[in-house]
Amino acid sequence: MKRTWLYGLALWASLIASGQAKELPDFTELAEKQGAAVVNISTTQTVRSSATLPQIPNLPEDDPFYEFFRRFAPPQSGPREFESRSLGSGFIISADGYILTNAHVVDAADEITVKLTDKREFKAKVIGSDRRTDVALIKIEAAGLPKVTMGDPGKLRVGEWVVAIGAPFGFENSVTAGIVSAKGRSLPQENYVPFIQTDVAINPGNSGGPLFNLRGEVVGVNSQIYSRTGGFMGLSFAIPIDVAMDISSQLRTSGKVSRGRIGVVIQEVTKELAESFGLPKPAGALVSLVEKGSPAEKAGVEVSDVILKFDGKAVGSSQDLPRMVGSTRPGIKSVLQVWRKGATRDLTVTVGEMPDEKVATSRGGGKRGGKNQENTNRLGLALSELTAEQKKELKVDSGVMVDDVQPGPAARAGIRRGDVILALNNQDVRNVEHFNQLLGQFDKGRNVALLVRRGENTTFIAMKLDGK
Repeated sequence: MKRTWLYGLALWASLIASGQAKELPDFTELAEKQGAAVVNISTTQTVRSSATLPQIPNLPEDDPFYEFFRRFAPPQSGPREFESRSLGSGFIISADGYILTNAHVVDAADEITVKLTDKREFKAKVIGSDRRTDVALIKIEAAGLPKVTMGDPGKLRVGEWVVAIGAPFGFENSVTAGIVSAKGRSLPQENYVPFIQTDVAINPGNSGGPLFNLRGEVVGVNSQIYSRTGGFMGLSFAIPIDVAMDISSQLRTSGKVSRGRIGVVIQEVTKELAESFGLPKPAGALVSLVEKGSPAEKAGVEVSDVILKFDGKAVGSSQDLPRMVGSTRPGIKSVLQVWRKGATRDLTVTVGEMPDEKVATSRGGGKRGGKNQENTNRLGLALSELTAEQKKELKVDSGVMVDDVQPGPAARAGIRRGDVILALNNQDVRNVEHFNQLLGQFDKGRNVALLVRRGENTTFIAMKLDGK
């Protein structure tokens, strides 16, 4: 074993000497030059507790003693206030004191303190923050500050070395390094950022700090990690700096961010759905709902259209479209290329403005009515007609209600009792008899797509047919 290791070391040394292998990168110069522009951010927030809350020690909710103290600790004698403190990072983008960080670092803070590497401390004010991208712009009153140099994240290559500087767990100006693991990564509930994924060690306190390439240029803002423990597990995500700077520019100018919208609900195009719609390959964003009076409706977009391009840029997956539309200024006219009934067509849409964030509500399914079908169809569904009351409640002109789901293609695809089927392969369903007639046109093994209304959501569900 020792002989093998020595042989490998000797081979590596000979490769370096002959120029056939590269030495590991040296980060010392980058750290010395860029570290001064990275700041430590500490925040305090006054939290008022209720008198009815038990006195629970500062334990995480998954701690085995948390539930014990929650249930059996005596209640407080009265309302009290205490200070909550948190740490983060940021970096200076202009010599007059503008600093970029994460929105979650400064949200709800009563006081923000910025500490420089030369030990000077300043109180900061929030110029603006954007939760959708997790970007915030803050300002300190200072001049002649060191600032970072911006890079082009579009030129980053997977496998390229990158460096993070920040304050993990409060350890100021810590330097960690790794490589770019992936680009354009989408995360759940994060529709507006094509994240840079790295394996750079990022921990609590790194949030808001810069991600550098080896030229010492900022290419991203470290934002979050994927972890099952709360600590680093090799999956870190950074906001591309061009996205962050666009947001900060809007925040600096107007204090808010304007985003485009066209008013559609979309879903991913699976292999089965692509076959159902006659697409040569799974791509684009499938429209499952068009909002009344929206820019999309005015442009002629229809349910079951597959949006393949937005302003000439290919929509590789449904996750691409929100970013493309969101980064378009409201009022701009853009061209949508859609796939409709076996052919492409271009539609011109005037992009609207996205409203402020609001919480979506769910109303649940409608009441079942009509006469239940005695036998299930080849999908394993027992269907019934919609009553006039149900149509009015659901705001639909036609469709059928799923009264029962037996083992079969529909059950495997996830169809549920109470779902309303509006269309089958782009053809509106008038009633149960019409649905079964449409279904009878397709041979065994064929993929079909049902347009299904579930609560307030409308989505396409694909399934492969069994026998006749």
